[in-house]
Amino acid sequence: MRIAIVAETFLPTVNGVTHSIQRMLDHFTDRGDDVLVIAPSSPHTEESGLDHAIRVERLTSVPLAGYSSVRLAVGGVARVRRILADFAPDIVHLASPFELGWRASRAAADLGLPVVAVYQTDVPGYLARYGLPLLEGWAWQRVEHIHCSADRTLAPSTSAVRQLEARGIPNIRLWRRGVDTSRFHPGRRSRAFRAGIAPDGVQLLGYVGRLATEKQVHDLRVLDGIDNTRLVIIGDGPLRPALESALPGAHFTGFLGGEDLAVAVASLDLFIHPGELETFCQTIQEAMASGIPVVATGRGGPLDLVDPSRTGWLYRPGDLAQLRSRVVDLVGDDAKRAAFAQAAFASVQGRTWPVLCESLIQHYEETMSDHALLRLRSRETP
Repeated sequence: MRIAIVAETFLPTVNGVTHSIQRMLDHFTDRGDDVLVIAPSSPHTEESGLDHAIRVERLTSVPLAGYSSVRLAVGGVARVRRILADFAPDIVHLASPFELGWRASRAAADLGLPVVAVYQTDVPGYLARYGLPLLEGWAWQRVEHIHCSADRTLAPSTSAVRQLEARGIPNIRLWRRGVDTSRFHPGRRSRAFRAGIAPDGVQLLGYVGRLATEKQVHDLRVLDGIDNTRLVIIGDGPLRPALESALPGAHFTGFLGGEDLAVAVASLDLFIHPGELETFCQTIQEAMASGIPVVATGRGGPLDLVDPSRTGWLYRPGDLAQLRSRVVDLVGDDAKRAAFAQAAFASVQGRTWPVLCESLIQHYEETMSDHALLRLRSRETP
């Protein structure tokens, strides 16, 4: 198969979208597919870690104001259309489309190419969270246009499916995310890691993710003063200095990847995610695969991932007193925490990336077939 992936964000930026694309590329390479990635340029453009057979077209980009690690591709539809026409893909995959994805959607329509659009980032919600509510309506118009133009939209959670259905977007299918259950595993737990952070043996309460406004990491201040605990913040981002001031007792690891991340996650006692704008929340799956129970906000992707009173707890969005009480409940009950950990580990087995990527291939094949049939009918209609 010839697959064109249009990535709103790509390496060297590391986030949920990039991680998903990397796992897809691994799978497509193993299958022998021909793959083109169209992505924004970066000051560091070497494609380290990518198979040499994968072609990457970089478009001129500019950094997002206030968040320089995020870059926006600039230019018009014509450039994207020329790249797609030259590659002649069987399918166009729009990864978390918004700006570059909007142009690619129009280019693919001009060329009569089938399109799968993957909804992964709640951009309108982000704009509201960043104090730009006047742009939220405009952002939804952009999202609706892209996904209504696509032959099929893939959403990562039942919450995201309902959200898009409420906006009138058709042809939505559920496509979750995989997890590397060999990399994220309870066997990665490290006494040395724990001793370096908590030599007195306290329990480690951990968060993993970007340190940015939309993740609501400031909400973790409510956990201050819980006996026998220390907060561990894994990740980096523009809010790190402010969070270090707001959470003076927390340990900040900075960005971790690869085996270092797997060791850090498995060495926690409890994983906490306060963000309310997660369409999926991959870090929750990784924590569960590592045998770590989860406390997360009861909105969005976590609703599908956390089974309350079995693999962790959900708390009412914005109810920080309930967040604290859920954490205290598990910190104070070793037997319950161990039972939740075991159930969390069992719940994600079988959700591997190869399984999820084969499901994606099936979506591609069905979309290509539906698109061809629709074009045939349109030609037959007088």
